[in-house]
Amino acid sequence: MKNLKIASLVLLGLMIGSITFGQSTEQLTVPLSSPGKPYSLKVQLVTGSIKVAGYDGKDIIINATPRSDDDKGSKTNNNLNININFRKGGKDEEGSKAAESGMKRITSAGGFEVTAKEADNTVTVNTGNPNKAVDLDLKIPQDAKLKIGTVNDGEISVENVRGELEVTNVNEKITLTNISGSVVANTVNGDIVVTFNKLDTTAPMAFSTLNGDVKVTLPSDTKANLKLKSDNGEIFSDFDVVVDKTPGKIDKTSAPGMYKIKKDDWVYGKINGGGAEMLMKNMDGNIYIKKATK
Repeated sequence: MKNLKIASLVLLGLMIGSITFGQSTEQLTVPLSSPGKPYSLKVQLVTGSIKVAGYDGKDIIINATPRSDDDKGSKTNNNLNININFRKGGKDEEGSKAAESGMKRITSAGGFEVTAKEADNTVTVNTGNPNKAVDLDLKIPQDAKLKIGTVNDGEISVENVRGELEVTNVNEKITLTNISGSVVANTVNGDIVVTFNKLDTTAPMAFSTLNGDVKVTLPSDTKANLKLKSDNGEIFSDFDVVVDKTPGKIDKTSAPGMYKIKKDDWVYGKINGGGAEMLMKNMDGNIYIKKATK
């Protein structure tokens, strides 16, 4: 019951709903139940960007900035929007009559809501209105299990963070800089650029995009088993990769009236003798495996 009370108090203190006129930034400070210990942070947006930076403090600091309609990027217009209006002959007609009679329309300046919940060193951050673009800028303590994602009109960037990162985007770029730990990163339309200070040598990692380059910079002593595939691009490496030159695996399956042969077209290789699996994949774009310079 003690943990539940703490979580409830924190939840009540960290919910905001702000009516804004133009752009303004609101700040939340989220205290952890056990400062200095490993924690989990999940941030999920539908529209907007996410920026995360590690720092030496003990709290999670969230700066939320809503965008005005004029600030929305051009990519938003390419997203699928379905609007269904059943007001024919109803309220629209009443509105027209009101305008003709000299009544003035009052419109909302556009509000936004950001909610942060903390319980037992697990923090969840999300926004209230999925159609309202909000940019989040977070400062977080180290030793984090971080899961973040956005869908429309926003890049994701993370820097100076130590821990386990899972990052997803759909329509923009992912940039991870000075990372210590492990990463799984995936986007659809955008590059993935990752620079490691230090790797978790026991954790498998994956980096994939559909339309964009994959650029991963690793410490020179990295040991990894590589699994690479670029459908319409090239693969480059600063490392001396020992490529597995054995024929690709062929799977043959059959069922009544149907026969299938599938050949594996991945490139397998090892750097520095091999280690945990590191997967890199894209369709349109190149893959670059870079060696960090000291």
